Amino acid sequence: MTDEQFERDDLGIAEWWPMLASESREWLTANNGDAVEAWVVEDISRSRGMASDGSGAYFLPDAAVDWIEARANGEMPGL
Repeated sequence: MTDEQFERDDLGIAEWWPMLASESREWLTANNGDAVEAWVVEDISRSRGMASDGSGAYFLPDAAVDWIEARANGEMPGL
């Protein structure tokens, strides 16, 4: 899934992020850019937004990784 498909076909991360369990948000922040754990995949899948590289590993699109990093660094207004 390309970043363009992610933005066009799925809810934007700013919309589904609040729907995640706090444990999932914490894991994603601490492990940003890494393969996503199965339990986090399940949580995100409920809110949409996952991509697989075909190996069984799931990764967030680059746009979502960048969004999480900016949020964790306090670089987003209102957060």
